[in-house]
This record gives sequence, structure tokens and C-alpha cells, in this order.
Amino acid sequence: MTGPEAAQPPHDAPPAAGPGPGQRPAPGAPGPEEERTEELPQEARAAQRELFAHTPGFILGDSAAFGGSLVGGAQHGVSGGRVDGDVYLGGRTEHHYHGPADAAAHATGEIPRAFLETLAAVFADGPAFADALRRLREERILVLSGAHATGRYAAALMLLHRLGVPAVHALDPETTPGALAGRLTRPGGHVLRDLPLSRNRPLRDTHLYAAREQLEKCDGHLVVTVENSPHLPGVTACAWTPPGAEDVVRAHLARRRPGGGDPERLLALPPVAEFLAAGRHPAEAAAFAEALAAYDGSEQALARLTDFGQAAVEKQCRDWLGDPATGLRDKAFLISLAVFDQAPYVLAAELADLLYVHFQELQHPEQPPEIPVFGPAAADRLAFARAVGEVRGEATEWGTVTQFTAGFLEERTPRVLLTEVWTRHPSARPALVEWIRGLARDGRPLVRTRAAAATALLAAADLPSTMAHLVDPWATSRAYGPRVTAANTLTLAQLLGAPVVLRLLTQWCSDGHGGRRWTAIRAFGLLAPLRPDLAAPALAALAGRARADAGDRAERENLTESAALLLSGGPGRRRGEVLSEFVRLLYQDTAAVRDLALGAFVRACDNAEDGALVGWYAESGMYEADAAGDLATLWRTALNDRAHTRPALDALHTWVYVAGRRADAARALELLLPALVVTADDRKRLDHELRTLRAEDGRRPPLADHLLTVLHPAPTH
Repeated sequence: MTGPEAAQPPHDAPPAAGPGPGQRPAPGAPGPEEERTEELPQEARAAQRELFAHTPGFILGDSAAFGGSLVGGAQHGVSGGRVDGDVYLGGRTEHHYHGPADAAAHATGEIPRAFLETLAAVFADGPAFADALRRLREERILVLSGAHATGRYAAALMLLHRLGVPAVHALDPETTPGALAGRLTRPGGHVLRDLPLSRNRPLRDTHLYAAREQLEKCDGHLVVTVENSPHLPGVTACAWTPPGAEDVVRAHLARRRPGGGDPERLLALPPVAEFLAAGRHPAEAAAFAEALAAYDGSEQALARLTDFGQAAVEKQCRDWLGDPATGLRDKAFLISLAVFDQAPYVLAAELADLLYVHFQELQHPEQPPEIPVFGPAAADRLAFARAVGEVRGEATEWGTVTQFTAGFLEERTPRVLLTEVWTRHPSARPALVEWIRGLARDGRPLVRTRAAAATALLAAADLPSTMAHLVDPWATSRAYGPRVTAANTLTLAQLLGAPVVLRLLTQWCSDGHGGRRWTAIRAFGLLAPLRPDLAAPALAALAGRARADAGDRAERENLTESAALLLSGGPGRRRGEVLSEFVRLLYQDTAAVRDLALGAFVRACDNAEDGALVGWYAESGMYEADAAGDLATLWRTALNDRAHTRPALDALHTWVYVAGRRADAARALELLLPALVVTADDRKRLDHELRTLRAEDGRRPPLADHLLTVLHPAPTH
């Protein structure tokens, strides 16, 4: 969330005069991980809420999906003729490049008739085609504008082909607007592909008037394709909308499998539906159709279709980052959107410009960095990134706030893109590291959490480098804020399948550096509710730390809070197993371990939020004999331990307040109270608390009197 959160003092914010994200500290100022050493650590449950609220859904929601290996760049089924990424045909691949290395691309000549016929056999018109054809027939000249890789050039060729012109001539792509009319000397169709425009080189209406006069003389027609551009003074361009991916696939299937099988059955295959739902461009859809046409019903063929989507994502990310024609600002936006996928668009755009500054400083250190104040429209940037935006209501503590959020159509793109830039473009690492460090110091919880999520993705791809550049400096910081970011990173890295994270956390629990110990302890607490199978090892590691040496007061508090988190989430059966482990710790031979178990249990009980222990007990725990028995044992022990009696009674108040709002919790408390009474002192203590209990408004909870009758049942005759 943005806006309202910015007003909240961040748990790890630098001093007011310190540098903001993307800025460098003044000479002699403390480094980014040395600030605010006097701060108090963020409360563990609050940190957990931030992590759950702002982590990308593909990490928390489906982390197991990333356990397998990536395709590794293989382009399964990517075949067929191609005209510079816009048109895929069958049988062969044609690459057309603009530049001195390819002299043929600069030659004006006739496009082979066979090529046009083959394209016509698989071309899908799309919603804008009919109007474009009408305008071309009436006006003789058409400027076709659209986003990158949407098939503008294929559409231009088919517009001329549908007119029935005797030949289609490709004009030199270096033709200037002023020289355009002079190149139109032959009858038939002409196409000028991707005319480069700029402020100093616009395409004006006067250029088109001259071209139209020449076309009338030679009985010709012309289509000029351009990227979406503001440099068209006086020109009414025809906006090109590509056909849907499904239409492209159907057209190719009709050619490749005429009368061969039911296309609806093929389109209903799960990997096909997934591929089409990702907003594929025509070229990708055509290539996928080639692979789909070869489907024979076998498991191997189905696997190839599944792999194709991953391979297409990897190729797209490589093309984005590796294409020198794509500007640094566009690449910075792509990377920022990968970090802030499904988050407010303004965050991705704002922080992309900070990354752009770092890129400029890295590539041109002798020049001061510049950020254009005004740039491309959001719709154009999202179209380039193959992303979409929508208005959503974001919950805040003041109510729902409307936000325009943006995210990639293909949900695998963020991970692949960040992995690609980190592992295949190491020269970009210094800029990326500085940028992520700036995000981690941001005042907004969403930004800080996304910094941790992005670093976790990098760690899954290259753990040693990510640890050296980011995680270890955060963990060894004297400030608590960076340590929280390190703990969040390691938690999410484990969910993503990064290697040896558990071993690292276990080693850090006994590390000589207090910051690493603090980070590992917090990470274990955060990780267990997300991975309940790790609750027992996590508790063992925390108990081992308590048994060895609890450290200073802050570390003991961190141990207690982190251990309490182990009881704050997970399915019922797992929660019962954790309770059993807590009971086992009561009989350890050290007072420190027993104190940790009781303190963490009481802390977990004194929580009325969703998912808290009281809610779990009301919903399922009271129906599990072992869990109910373990819970009663922990309550009795805490109430009878001098160091924990008062906190335990306060936690019992919380349960009574919750029971006043929930009938199932009231019933659970009725069953629990008798199990807490073993001696007369037990009954006397609980009686006193229930009689003196008052709610926050000073009133006595009505449930308290009912619970007194449970505590003092009427004698039976």
C-alpha cells in the first residue's frame, strides 16, 4: 500500500536528514546499514503481518511450483518462418535486421509472392483490420501505429495483399519522411517498415500529401508502420490492435492440420489454456501453434507444450535485457515492475527511475544522471512490458483506498526476469544492489517487503553472491530494520527453494555475531507458519540457542517472540504437533529452555487476531484430545510459574474477551477452565481474576459471570 503507509514512521527508517532510496549518504555519514542503532526492533507479529500482506502472491501462494528446474533456455517447438518477431510462418526461420551488417535489409525490392501467399494462409485479421483496409483503399496511404511485437508489419503486408495489388515493394527502412514521395515510383503496393521518428524527425501531414500525389500517378498504395509515437503532427494514424492469441492459434491449426482432429479439444488442454491466458503476442502464438499442431496425445507431447510457455518467457526476458535498441529507462522499468508485480503502478514507475539513475551512473560515470520529468503513458509502458493494469481497492487502517495496480500477464515473468538480469548480466549488479538497498530503507512496508522478495529470488538463483552483496550486510547491521529485511529474505528464499538456507539459519543461531543470531532466530519464527513441517526443527534451533546462552535482553525477547510465531499459523494438526513440542521442552534440564517455552506460549495466547491460538483452539483444538491436553498442561504450568503467572492471567483475559464475541470460543473456554484447576489455589486464582475482570471500557464482560458458574459448578444431589 502506498499513501497512508508513507505517513507511518518506518521501523528501520534513516534519520530525517538522511538519504532517501536511491540517494547516497553524505561523506562521513553512516552507511546504509549503520543507521538508527537506537531504534527498537519491530514487534514480531507486526513484521509477520507486513510480510504476509506485501509478499508477491506467486511466492506465498504457490511456492512449491518453483521447486523444479527451469527449462534452461531450450526453445521447444520454436520453429517456422519469422519476419523480425512479427510474423511466424511454417518450415523455416527468416531474420531481418536493420544495420550495416545486413545490407539486404536496406535494399528496396519486391517481396516474393510465395511469402505473401503463405502468410495469407495463416493470418488472423484482428479487430482493427477491416477499418484499416477501408482507409487504405480510400486514401491510398496508411500510417499503421501500434505497440512493439504486435504484428504491425504482417498486417501491413496483408492489407496490401487484400487490395489485390500486382506486387508489394519493401522500401529502404532508412528512408526519411522528406524523401518518401521520391521512392514511390512503381505501381502496386509499398511498405515502409518501422519508420524511426523523433522530435527532430517527425512524419508530417505534408509528407503524406506529397506521397499521395505520387501514388495516384503510379497507381500505388503505401503502408507505413511506426511504434506508438507523438511525432506525427497532423497525421491521423490507424491504431493497430492485434488479433487474439487464440485466433492466431486457430488460423495456424487450420493450415497445419486441415480436417485433422478437433481444435476445441486441443485448445482445452491445460498448458494451452495457460499459454493463451498470458496475453501472448501474435508471433509467440504462431510459434506455439506449430508445436500444438504436432501434438499426438502422448505425455511427452503434453510436456513439450508445458515447457514451451516457460521457454517463451525466458526468451522474452533475454530479448528485453539483451536488445541494445531497448533503452536503459525501459529496462529499468521492466526490472522495477518485476519487483512490484501486482502492486501500485506508481511504485513501479517511481522506483524504476531511481534504478535508471543507478544505471546511468554505472554506464556513464562522467555525466550527471538525468530523468525526463514526463515520459511514456502508462498504457504504452505496460503494453511494452506485456502487462496490464486495473483499479483495485487496497485496505488501509483508514479504510479502502483505490489504487491502479499493474502486473505481468505471464506470472512467471518476474522470477525469470530478475534471475536473468542477476545471472546473465553481472555488469548490472552494482546498480541493482544499490537500488535494492535503497528499497530496503524505504518508509513504506510494501517497498521494504518487495526488496526482500526480490532478494530472495536472486538468492534462489545465486545464493553466494546474494548473501555477500545484500543479505549478510543486512544481517550484521547494528540497526534492527535491515535485520528484519534479512530475515524476510531468508524466509522467502527457503520458500522458493534456495539451497542450504535451513543449514545456514541453524549455523547462524550459534554464530558469534549477534546480528546474524538475531536474524536467524526471527527467520525461523517467520518460516514455520508458512512451512509447518519445519516447525519442529525451528523450535529445536531456538531451544538450542536458549540452552547455550540467551544473550542480552533484546536477543531473549527475540527468541520469545519468534518461538511464539510458531503457534501463530499452520493447519490444525501441525499446530497440535507444535504444542506437543512445547510441552516436551517443559521437561528440558535447563531453566532457560523451560522459560522460553512458557514465555512463547503465553505470548502466543495473548493475541486476539485472526489465526491466533484462541481461534484455532475454538475451531479444532478442543476436538483433538492430545492437543487439548497439551494446551491445558501449558496453561497450568504458566499460571503456576512465578515468572509467568501475571502474563498468563493477562492472556487469559484476552481469551475471555474473544469468547465474548465468539460462541465457539466461549464453549472452548468452558471446557478449558476445569482442566486448569488442580488445587484450591488454582481455583482461588481464577475466581479472583474472573470477579475483578473489566473490559477496556471499564465494564464487566457478561461472560465472566457465566465462567464463574463453570469454575464453581453447583453440587449434584
